[in-house]
Amino acid sequence: MIKTICCIGAGYVGGPTMAVIAQKCPHIKVTVVDLNEKRIAAWNEANTDNIPVYEPGLSAIVAEARGRNLFFSTEVDKAIEEADMIFISVNTPTKTYGVGKGMAADLKHIELCARQIARVAKTDKIVVEKSTLPVRTASAIKDILDHTGNGVQFQILSNPEFLAEGTAVADLLAPDRVLIGGDTTPEGQKAIQSLVDIYANWVPQERILTTNVWSSELSKLTANAFLAQRVSSINAMSELCERTGADVNEVARAIGMDSRIGSKFLKSSVGFGGSCFQKDILNLVYIAKTYGLNEVADYWEQVIIMNDHQKRRFAKNIISTLYNTVSGKKIAFLGWAFKKDTNDTRESAAIYVADDLLSEQAHISVFDPKVKEDQILSDLNYLETRTDTENKKGIVADENPYSACKDAHAIAILTEWDEFRDYNWQQIYDGMLKPAFVFDGRNLLDKTELEKIGFVYQSIGS
Repeated sequence: MIKTICCIGAGYVGGPTMAVIAQKCPHIKVTVVDLNEKRIAAWNEANTDNIPVYEPGLSAIVAEARGRNLFFSTEVDKAIEEADMIFISVNTPTKTYGVGKGMAADLKHIELCARQIARVAKTDKIVVEKSTLPVRTASAIKDILDHTGNGVQFQILSNPEFLAEGTAVADLLAPDRVLIGGDTTPEGQKAIQSLVDIYANWVPQERILTTNVWSSELSKLTANAFLAQRVSSINAMSELCERTGADVNEVARAIGMDSRIGSKFLKSSVGFGGSCFQKDILNLVYIAKTYGLNEVADYWEQVIIMNDHQKRRFAKNIISTLYNTVSGKKIAFLGWAFKKDTNDTRESAAIYVADDLLSEQAHISVFDPKVKEDQILSDLNYLETRTDTENKKGIVADENPYSACKDAHAIAILTEWDEFRDYNWQQIYDGMLKPAFVFDGRNLLDKTELEKIGFVYQSIGS
């Protein structure tokens, strides 16, 4: 029976997942460890509203379990040594160097974790892959662990997360499925059952699926690829709708009523973002090319090409509508996070739209309920298109949506925060330069109401 769990990595997956496990399994001690002292300090903030990951409902769960059986620490070796089960939940970004640059997953953090576990462990451990990984990564981890020289027996499980940011807590509390992959040996099956027993404290048995480890690893990449494909598909149709006079929302509603297709992930937008979709598809493309499956690779790569096109197309439309120049003009961005109900900005469409507009010497004012200026600048600096000084001259974050929009030529809706619908749009219009444009990249607002006020309104696909 598992009595102690260690999770290496206190990010968007590790933190919320372990908080829910701790809440639902008060008999298990759960310790989340990370070398980032600032991040661990934030998880230990007395006011749980200030924890580093914003997810609806998460702060209350952390407040309940923290100090009882949920702990956040920088003492990685100690937590590894004490744990019966170790989750690896560290970042696996796309490689920016060497073989596979721009496509393959960078597994250096995974390997470092495996080597640290091998060095520290003195008793048998179950090691669980929680990070999104290429197929057959488990064999590499096992190879490292089996050559420790400490005489320790390890079992490697794959337990990919299927969380949607903004609804991560709800997804953890009532998942569509929990997937656990492991060896078909008796020892492997026993390890699988140990993890099944943990989730069974709150997840119905019929929603806990067990497979071999390779199927589990590939299922995560496949799920994200299929979801992203639907987004790129409807976005491809949005451009055709704009040219033909069709309305993409009406098209999406019509095809979504077909039970074979369904309505989910058929909302056209300025493009998908987040930490998973692009990274996982690029990883899938790289794997396919590695095996010489070039047609498979080309198929999935087109999903990324379409998504990039949608972001750039949105920026170009703003420029062309504003009389082919945005130089010196103020553009207000409502939203910077890649989706509502999260403070995660990774691969947000707003970053790339801003980058294009800044290259045209626009001045951008951003309001996002959960994203601050230092993060916005960090996102832009990562692109290395301009210097930090140049970015600071071109973009500012505002604490108030009304002042962000004051004296602006146009507003771009980049995140679908619900509160944007409730603003006093007459007041916003009165404070803008005329004609006042709204470019709705999320199909969030009511076109008829805004046009009654006097706005020139454009949305994706209509």
